[in-house]
Amino acid sequence: MTIDKNHVVALHYTLNAIEENGEKTFIEKTETENPFTFLYGVGMMLPKFEEHLQGMVAGDQKSFTITPEEGYGDKIENAVTQLPAEMFAQSGMPPIGAMLPLQDAQGNHVSGVVLEVTPEAVTVDLNHPMAGKTLHFDIEVASTRPATDEELAHGHAHGVDGNEEH
Repeated sequence: MTIDKNHVVALHYTLNAIEENGEKTFIEKTETENPFTFLYGVGMMLPKFEEHLQGMVAGDQKSFTITPEEGYGDKIENAVTQLPAEMFAQSGMPPIGAMLPLQDAQGNHVSGVVLEVTPEAVTVDLNHPMAGKTLHFDIEVASTRPATDEELAHGHAHGVDGNEEH
């Protein structure tokens, strides 16, 4: 079956960043028994990522690169903020490198990576962790199938076979 809008796609991938000198830096890889599964064509993935998958079938392999402009944008150097230490009175101070779920003034969900912790404040980088990175994917499509009505209503895949609980 060919990957198309409103299909559940399961694939294996290896993701590397391409550094300025052309070398690859490993970021992550799927486990053989646990493919990455998502609902295709509904805005869950980067548009350029989905564009590369269009028309593929189970067993197809492909390598492609996504530039920062096609991915998560350039890193914004001043996208750093300080959160008052009082915010962490109940949960405790987060460790450096922790990903914090935050909300902006408009109610949008954003994440921040902890850069520094002092008794007065926690300094957080609000850039997406992949901002400014050129991403190189090596993928293999494990399976694709039409999404169930329930998956379409929920806006996400319910596993490779459509029966995963959440």
